[in-house]
Amino acid sequence: MTDLTVSVVIVSRGRPDALARCLVGVSQLQYPQFEVVVVADTSGIRAAEALPFAGDLKLVPFDEANISAARNLGVVSAAGDVIAFIDDDAVPEPQWLRYLVAPATQSDVAAMGGYVRGRNGISFQWQGRSLDRLGQAHPLELRQDRATVLHPPKGRAIKTEGTNMAVRRSVLVALGGFDPAFHYYLDETDLNVRLARAGHATALVPLAEVHHGFAANRMRHANRVPRDLFDIGASWAVFMRKHLVEGERPRQWSVLRKAERARLVRHMVDGGLDPLGVRRLMRRLDEGFRAGQEREIIPPQLPVHPAQPFRAFPGKPRRSVLLATRPARFRQDMARAAERARGGEIVTLLSLSPTALYHRVSFDLYPDGDVPGGLWVQRGGLFGKSDRSGPVVAMTTRSRRVEKERVRVARQRGLGNE
Repeated sequence: MTDLTVSVVIVSRGRPDALARCLVGVSQLQYPQFEVVVVADTSGIRAAEALPFAGDLKLVPFDEANISAARNLGVVSAAGDVIAFIDDDAVPEPQWLRYLVAPATQSDVAAMGGYVRGRNGISFQWQGRSLDRLGQAHPLELRQDRATVLHPPKGRAIKTEGTNMAVRRSVLVALGGFDPAFHYYLDETDLNVRLARAGHATALVPLAEVHHGFAANRMRHANRVPRDLFDIGASWAVFMRKHLVEGERPRQWSVLRKAERARLVRHMVDGGLDPLGVRRLMRRLDEGFRAGQEREIIPPQLPVHPAQPFRAFPGKPRRSVLLATRPARFRQDMARAAERARGGEIVTLLSLSPTALYHRVSFDLYPDGDVPGGLWVQRGGLFGKSDRSGPVVAMTTRSRRVEKERVRVARQRGLGNE
């Protein structure tokens, strides 16, 4: 266990309910010395202030559509040795910080990135990836049971996801933090490239997991269908101006534009868009790209010393337990599990039906009423898939299946021996 202090920075705009859920998840983190910095609009600040631990948060008001500028404000207020970032529509596993920050005990590691599970709580949205010189991501084959420290070769970088990453504060300050020219999208990719060019190593940590919901925002609907592509086009234009020679830019923009159109057509085939919607979004993409070619790029200068002293979140060691139930008594057991969660335990409620239904995992903020509890709930069939690479149907006993699922999440959730 490292004794480095950590600042967890959460940026939120227009999603107060998601922010409250994220913060309750963060409050269950099992790490000795961390603080929580929330950079949010008025609705987000109110949501944070309504939580029972509001007085232990650093709250920074900010209501502009610029995630890079918001993250930089978080860095200014953060006083930890390491700054970890998580999105407001994500929830960390209780052992997230323990695994994510551990590689920072090596002096050559400047940044760390974890793995991200998607909406079903099982499948991965993002795992280990590298970046080529064009900013395109490519998968990496890594060991899943330990961190891997990577020194990228010239022209490449290591990809970290903005919803699950950490960087030494001193390195972030030296690099100027996040570039505000990236209002949305590619902000962490730009930072990854600058980290690599400065010669820093990045550790990818599979066991440092967060669950990411892809909640709706001004850029996309809840079903991930785009609302607007202006800022994506603008960010690509800024990225090319910063990192590609001028002669490479037209061809690369053509490749990216075709990829965006193909994505929209897939949504159209699935019923999420009509032809007029595709044309409108492509027009906005092009408008954004033109605007990004004119957008001012002024590297920010961040203060060496934080604006506020370290404010340790009063986290406490919590016992992590798994409770098994079945649909017939799910409601009663949910109420009991929620009470134990409010009493200070990290509770996973596993409900197995006598079916082959696929499993889903969620973090329920209000499991049995209006009082925030924070409860991990996994539901699925006794014979159904959790790991999506497994067989469609696997005959087993209830006790063996419960043990299998306990082992699957034990290290991330702190369930018993590792």
